[in-house]
Amino acid sequence: MAKDEGYTVVSDLINFLNASPTAFHAVDEAKKRLQSAGYEQISERDDWKLAAGKKYFFTRNHSTIVAFAVGKKYVAGNGFHILGAHTDSPCLKLKPVTKVVKGGYLEVGVQTYGGGLWYTWFDRDLTVAGRVIIRQEKEGSTSYLHRLVRIEEPIMRIPTLAIHLDRDVNNGFKPNTQSHLVPILATLVKAELNKAAGDDDSIENGPQNDGKKENDKTGSKNAKHHSLLLQVLASELGCEPDDICDFELQACDSQPSIVAGAAKEFIFSGRLDNLCMSFCSLKALIDSTSSDSSLEEETGVRMVALFDHEECGSNSAQGAGSPVMLSAVSRVTSSFSLDSKLLDKVVQKSFLVSADMAHALHPNYTDKHEENHQPKLHGGLVIKHNANQRYATNAVTAFIFREVARKHNIPVQDFVVRNDMPCGSTIGPILASGVGIRTIDVGAPQLSMHSIREMCAVDDVKHSYEHFKAFFQEFSLLDAKIAVDV
Repeated sequence: MAKDEGYTVVSDLINFLNASPTAFHAVDEAKKRLQSAGYEQISERDDWKLAAGKKYFFTRNHSTIVAFAVGKKYVAGNGFHILGAHTDSPCLKLKPVTKVVKGGYLEVGVQTYGGGLWYTWFDRDLTVAGRVIIRQEKEGSTSYLHRLVRIEEPIMRIPTLAIHLDRDVNNGFKPNTQSHLVPILATLVKAELNKAAGDDDSIENGPQNDGKKENDKTGSKNAKHHSLLLQVLASELGCEPDDICDFELQACDSQPSIVAGAAKEFIFSGRLDNLCMSFCSLKALIDSTSSDSSLEEETGVRMVALFDHEECGSNSAQGAGSPVMLSAVSRVTSSFSLDSKLLDKVVQKSFLVSADMAHALHPNYTDKHEENHQPKLHGGLVIKHNANQRYATNAVTAFIFREVARKHNIPVQDFVVRNDMPCGSTIGPILASGVGIRTIDVGAPQLSMHSIREMCAVDDVKHSYEHFKAFFQEFSLLDAKIAVDV
């Protein structure tokens, strides 16, 4: 890949990361990129009328997106080659009742999502982002809108306790996620001075109020959330606080993603796990289908599926554990043939690359990696193996993916977790067992996984994009060369 092209890929990733503080924003950004590339949005609620050589996408819950391009030589019964990743990352999500008042401070109640390194959230400049349901009155009728919101400036912080008050903290910082992991929004004094006329944000109205009795109106928004928080959201959305019906918000770091390091070889960012793989998958699909001739000889369907809720097990209507992928494959197939017996054949002809970031060797903890399986930064995508099926890779799927790399001179690595350590998992085994599709688990190597601020190598972003793009371009021809009984 040319140097200028590699720079463009990395710069594009930085833009994608900075536009995607939440899964909702990541899907919205993906939609914009797909539409710019000529992909047509379709709905799962409608009948699909698809055509060979055309490109489509749909979303579910605004946090999962599936995009696909149908080859011009596709016929019903042919296989799909799929890149799967996820849009969510460990974070602090706001509770249904966020209003907390303690010790003269207005705080925001949050709950932990996924397996985050929660100590990294202390002393960071935090803001909020997510989706909001807004009531709109127009010409005598009421409608309800889904709106994305992101407060750009930092509005919250979780301060650490001074070492003078916890002399043993350097022996092990283990915060209580219920009591200690609560962001400060404002002091009560300033909130009282700045509150809008008629609002009542007094200390008696907090769900936690140092033992004082609550006397707010049950069910009102001010009973659930600080009016100051609602005012900030309403100002950003251009509506009134009372127009906000509900929301799904999360705390997020306000520091932008950047290319960094003395040699400018690293990316420092939140949510690299797994927006980096989501971006590389999406860009590979878009670029492999960008020209009029790119699908001319394609006999299959190229697909990218970016799921929500991987970090908490994928068991949701929009997670990899739902029927969304099998349903998509089935509906595309049935758009070209009504033969219901074709689906089983299609699944067996298809191939899934489960793309989720991998653990790079940490120079200060080299003993945490198995001696012969130590993925390095700059070393290319990591093929993940696990005999107990925590990863779905097998010899056939690894060979296919490795052969794509060999043909294009792309580096690739292997990872096996130590026998004396537990192994994480991905959407790979979930989809392999639920759909029955051949699957390989891969990911770009990174450090600080599940921290609020992670890091990976610029080179591995380039390698990942290049490998995924080659997979789309090469798979149909390569798979045709493999013995049917393999």
